[in-house]
Amino acid sequence: MTQLETAMAILMKTFDTYAAGEGSKDSLNKAEVKTLLEKELPGLLKAAKNQDEVDKLLKGLDFNGDSEVDFNEFVVLVAALTCACHNRCPKK
Repeated sequence: MTQLETAMAILMKTFDTYAAGEGSKDSLNKAEVKTLLEKELPGLLKAAKNQDEVDKLLKGLDFNGDSEVDFNEFVVLVAALTCACHNRCPKK
């Protein structure tokens, strides 16, 4: 596989691993999202000044308002964080 194909496979596997924890295997509940962030993006949580900021992030991920984060919503998070880290996204 190419590097990009490998990255995509890792992204899918990571989501599936945490979504399989409890409830629906097609989405992440709040506890699963928190666990994923703690284990996969620990620097993000450390950078948060307080728990309210983390809660706002989690709520902001839920674009369709179903109180869960599906794969599409997860990909948007990863893409946004990738852009922020790469510093190539235009400022809005």
